Amino acid sequence: MKDTEKQDDEATVAVAEEAAEQPVEDQETDQAEAVTERADEGEDEPEAETGDAEALDEPEEAGAEAAAEIEEAAIAADLEKARAEAESYLDDLRRLQADFDNYRKRTLREQTARAASASQALVARLLPVLDNFELAVTSAEQSRDFDRMLKGVEMVFGELREVLEGEGLVRIEAEGKPFDPERHEAVIAVEEEGTEPGTVVDIVRTGYELRGKVLRPAMVKVAK
Repeated sequence: MKDTEKQDDEATVAVAEEAAEQPVEDQETDQAEAVTERADEGEDEPEAETGDAEALDEPEEAGAEAAAEIEEAAIAADLEKARAEAESYLDDLRRLQADFDNYRKRTLREQTARAASASQALVARLLPVLDNFELAVTSAEQSRDFDRMLKGVEMVFGELREVLEGEGLVRIEAEGKPFDPERHEAVIAVEEEGTEPGTVVDIVRTGYELRGKVLRPAMVKVAK
């Protein structure tokens, strides 16, 4: 046993001495070759990393596509909802327009009916006046009596005035009043002694008001 151990020690020492005797350049060359071999053995590692990156990108792309599909579906749903609301508003507008047209037509019919009713009532009240006027004219033709004819005309005129006043017709007072451009219409200016300028001195045509509104201004002469 001792002999064998001694032989091994001698061999180890011999290898060490051989390595020590080897030039430094050769040692560096051997080290560079060893590094190169290790580098060649590890060339495949980057490919593995690239493959891993591609594998990681695939789930990200799939997630982005899914998110885009969800967003498109949400936009389509919002658009459909907006269209439904627009249709509802349009239907409401059409119903409102139809209701307004019906209201306008109904109001026009009612106004026409009221006007016709008012005219009918006025004409009905004027019929007795017309009858009396006809009697006065017939009596005047038969008798040729001016006084009776005058009385008949005055009676008919009074009845006519009563009917019109009952409808709200009022005669505009003008003579001796200051000129009022809203109620009077001056047709001529005359010299009038003892009268203040701008005073109505005579009535050419009677004016009337109907329920407080000037129906026809009075045509007057005004002092200057």
